[in-house]
Amino acid sequence: MMKKRIFIIGGGASGMAAAFWAARAGGDVTIFEHMDRVGKKLLSTGNGRCNLTNGYMAGQCFRSDNPDFPMKVIKKFGFQDTIKWFSQMGLEVKDRQGYYYPVSDQASAVLDVLRMSLDELGVKVICGFSVTSVKKAADGTWQITGAYGKGESGQTGQKTIKGDCVILAAGSRAAPSTGSDGSGYELARSLGHRVIPPLPALVQLRCQGNYYKQLAGVRTDALLTLYAGDKEEARERGELQLTDYGLSGIPVFQISRYASKALDAQKRVVVKADFFPDRTLEETRRFLDSRKKRFPERACQDFFTGLLNKKLSLVLLKLSGIRPTEPCSAITKGQMDSLCRQLKGYQALVKSVNPFSNAQVCCGGVDTKEINPDTLESRIQKGLYIIGELLDVDGICGGYNLQWAWATGSLAGTAAAMGKEAGE
Repeated sequence: MMKKRIFIIGGGASGMAAAFWAARAGGDVTIFEHMDRVGKKLLSTGNGRCNLTNGYMAGQCFRSDNPDFPMKVIKKFGFQDTIKWFSQMGLEVKDRQGYYYPVSDQASAVLDVLRMSLDELGVKVICGFSVTSVKKAADGTWQITGAYGKGESGQTGQKTIKGDCVILAAGSRAAPSTGSDGSGYELARSLGHRVIPPLPALVQLRCQGNYYKQLAGVRTDALLTLYAGDKEEARERGELQLTDYGLSGIPVFQISRYASKALDAQKRVVVKADFFPDRTLEETRRFLDSRKKRFPERACQDFFTGLLNKKLSLVLLKLSGIRPTEPCSAITKGQMDSLCRQLKGYQALVKSVNPFSNAQVCCGGVDTKEINPDTLESRIQKGLYIIGELLDVDGICGGYNLQWAWATGSLAGTAAAMGKEAGE
């Protein structure tokens, strides 16, 4: 019996995972990658250290318009499966409070063991090949057409190849410099799939206001609450980073997909920042009143020394109508009320999110209602599998998007190799 010919479009994390498991299950596997090498985006993950996975897996760690779908996949290939798999390939991992990294702290090591393993399994990798068309022939085989550009093969021109099944792993539109150009969405649409409009996620927020250049560089603990219209959509606590254009940092990334969705729907988006998240409004007021009584002769610009970043405190004082050079004893009741409101609910009006070039992932993608969570096979086209960032699933920071890549790649690769050949 001939091996199944499996074509994988995209040589990123999910594509390489699919190739490994398909080849291990006996498939004749070829990866088509339009960049000059595979795994380019993988090298930048985790600030070059590659956060492979996370020990905590729950539904709230993944977002989708079909919220039950992600965990149906993750339960079949979880973080322990990922750790075991990489150990089998020769990569040992370390646990940093539930966040797993290679012992070497090098993302390049992750890519290296994947490439070596694919080579050992006989997977063919064709770089510099852009797939322009995917069609199913009358005999049930799959036909892909593409063109060679610059790549390891050294070939040029257009080529059409026939195989038994196709795994779409072409990535999203996030970080296009690494090869994610959104071409996979068009291929999915051409095959009858609905694509929920992809938008930047895990990205910075650009805000309206004149104070951000003054605040640039400030890092502070804060509880952030995002509102779309009058509705609270998300809240996250962590280190807020203020930039010359707005908000950044992990808690901002976590809520950014809700900003993207709301702005796309032309809703007003506001992020409220609580700079004293461990105190209630009443407790904050009592604390500030006490501080005013203890240091009445201090200049207001020194009121928060030891509590808040100097640049942040000066902006909050100004927003509250308090002159920095006046003594603390001069702060009126109304000014103190305003200062408490700023401390507990500073409002940032979001104008836009940063573009795809700054985003780590996208929200939106191929509608998962059209995908079988057991195999990642299309419910519309037999023999077609769609995986990774192409799907309408985005994880929070912490190794979840790579876990999604490993899990979908594993299930799709195995299912593609184990299924029946076209025409049987």
